[in-house]
Amino acid sequence: MADSGLDSTAKPASKAAEQRLLRHREELHHWQKNAALLRRRNLITGLAIGTFVVGMFGYTILSVKQERILEELDDEAKIHIIRGPRTGANS
Repeated sequence: MADSGLDSTAKPASKAAEQRLLRHREELHHWQKNAALLRRRNLITGLAIGTFVVGMFGYTILSVKQERILEELDDEAKIHIIRGPRTGANS
């Protein structure tokens, strides 16, 4: 009689363990099957984010350079306005 009691408690525990093992194998198979697709998506996403960051950095650097160039042009224009026009008579 004691043996029948042990079998009834051991079977549900082993059945649950078998179900967990089966679920783990299914998940592992799923990940192995879709790993290449996931890697490709991650690569595309990483490249897109990297391209955006490099583009934003490049745009920022270019706009700062343009501001400096414009400031230099403004300074040169002020100097030319103060000096007046250059003609053959006053050069």
